[in-house]
Amino acid sequence: VHLKGELCRSIRPGDAVAVAGVFLPVPYTGYRAMRAGLIANTFLEAQCVEQIKQQQGKDGMVDSLGWNPELEERIKQFNASDDFYGKLARSICPEIFGHEDVKKALLVLMVGAPTRTMKDGMKLRGDLHVCLMGDPGVAKSQLLKHVSMVAPRGVYTTGRGASGVGLTASITKDPQTGQMTLEGGALVLADNGICCIDEFDKMEETERTAIHEVMEQQTVSIAKAGITTTLNARATVLAAANPAYSRYDTRKSPAENMALPASLLSRFDLMWLILDRADAELDAALAQHVLNVHSLHSGGDNANSSSSIGSGGRSDGEELLEPSELRAYVAKARTFTPQVPRELNEYIACAYSELRAEEAASENPHSYTTARTLLGILRLSEALARLRFAEEVAQSDVDEALRLMAMSKSSLLESSGRGRAQHQDPISEIYSLLRDYAVRSGASNVPFQKAMRLIQPRGFREEQLRTCLEEYASLNVWSLDDHMNVVFGEDDLN
Repeated sequence: VHLKGELCRSIRPGDAVAVAGVFLPVPYTGYRAMRAGLIANTFLEAQCVEQIKQQQGKDGMVDSLGWNPELEERIKQFNASDDFYGKLARSICPEIFGHEDVKKALLVLMVGAPTRTMKDGMKLRGDLHVCLMGDPGVAKSQLLKHVSMVAPRGVYTTGRGASGVGLTASITKDPQTGQMTLEGGALVLADNGICCIDEFDKMEETERTAIHEVMEQQTVSIAKAGITTTLNARATVLAAANPAYSRYDTRKSPAENMALPASLLSRFDLMWLILDRADAELDAALAQHVLNVHSLHSGGDNANSSSSIGSGGRSDGEELLEPSELRAYVAKARTFTPQVPRELNEYIACAYSELRAEEAASENPHSYTTARTLLGILRLSEALARLRFAEEVAQSDVDEALRLMAMSKSSLLESSGRGRAQHQDPISEIYSLLRDYAVRSGASNVPFQKAMRLIQPRGFREEQLRTCLEEYASLNVWSLDDHMNVVFGEDDLN
């Protein structure tokens, strides 16, 4: 394909484009012309190049195919509607039943956070990395394919078919000139986009180490065949992994089940464990949902069937976004650069300290809370602010970021039988958290704001806390003052 004039450098490697041009022959020259005879080489002289997806560049959203004022107005109205955050999450692969928190994590992953460049040249990455782990047949691959399709820039590959060269870059010999050329791999082609890697556990160890540099430094260093250079790979990594022995063994830790090193797991901001458990109520709802999807797609006009699922997504007729509209929403959200106000610094620091203290008190932690966790909280908060089209991070964004991180860790805890879903309801666990803190600190008074910081890393909401406080106050377990502060009796802490 030959591009001339203003078409030059109009597209980048990894772009999905539609090219219209003239198919022309070009004769061989020299010795090859004597051997070829009447046979000629061919090329396509491009006359028009259109991008199929809306691309997200460094300077913001680029207008492309399908962007119009009506779509922009539709996005503004959707952003102003009630529960637009939940509707956006349910717009991701609506044919897949459940997994609402996982879909919210994928939504935040597509939006991402802005990359920060310090005065000394150091960069703080804004791209989020998510790993989906679990049993076969829980729709991990379908979620990855849908994200790669909806994202303004997405590349889908598999761990079994991707070598270290295929993920990073390769040195090949040009058959026309005979010179060595450098070709980018999947992670380089997904620059400023999302690289979805399925069958992450099937990769060889030497191939998996190539991702370490990309996930943190977001570059690919090449020193092969006399070519020494550094390529940009500012890509978000979305990985899906199956257990080492087909099914997840709840008696082992996630690292043992997945056979992934801790250095690689710590680079993921969120790790979701999706297990295939037998539950009569959920299984019946899942079967009904699958039958509804098949009945909508069987017979009749296929376009009408798909639109009815895309616009409804559920049986209650809820209005959701089409994939093209969701792609435009994500592209517009990525143009915002929210800042974290100074008023939230202490709040975030206290929440991080509580996470560290909780991990230190745990006898057998299934996850690690490091400085990367604090940066992950900031990235999640900024991405949630982008979803609101806001220029400043709010406390509600931090609370939702802590909830998502807590729910991802809770999925790992539930795999070992220590999750709250098998033992306690939310109200009872909030009581246990407050009482354990009072016993551990020796304080009989727990302020309301302190109670909020205790429960938010575990994924609980303020309404649940108020319900717990009022319910146990009515049972005379503790007393409440005018500011909803908890006051324990001396006998209650013994």
